[in-house]
Amino acid sequence: MLFSKGNHFTVFPLKVFWLPTNEQAVLQAGISVSSRNFKKAVDRNRIKRLIREAYRLQKNQLQEQLVKEEKQLSLFIIFIGKDLPEYSAVFDNTGAIIKKLGRIIHGNH
Repeated sequence: MLFSKGNHFTVFPLKVFWLPTNEQAVLQAGISVSSRNFKKAVDRNRIKRLIREAYRLQKNQLQEQLVKEEKQLSLFIIFIGKDLPEYSAVFDNTGAIIKKLGRIIHGNH
C-alpha cells in the first residue's frame, strides 16, 4: 500500500515513499539498497547501517510533531545512488528528508 497509494519525493541519493496511516505506531520506517547497484552484501549493509543511524539520531523531531498533531506515518527510504556514501552526506540528506516530512505533515508543502 505504501508504494501503490503513498507519495514519494527524492533527496538524492535517497528516495522516500511515505503514507499517513492508522497504525498504533506513530512512525514506522524501512530502508532498502538495490543489489543491482551494489553487488556485495557488505556494501548494501553498510549503507543501510549509515542511513539507520542518521535516521535514529534525527527522528525525534518528526515523532514529537506526529504525536502533537495525533498523526501516524509510514515511510520507506531507498538508496538510489551508485557510489558508497560518506556518513556526513547521509546525515545531511536524512535531516533534509525529516524536515520535508515535517513540513508535509504540518501542511506546508
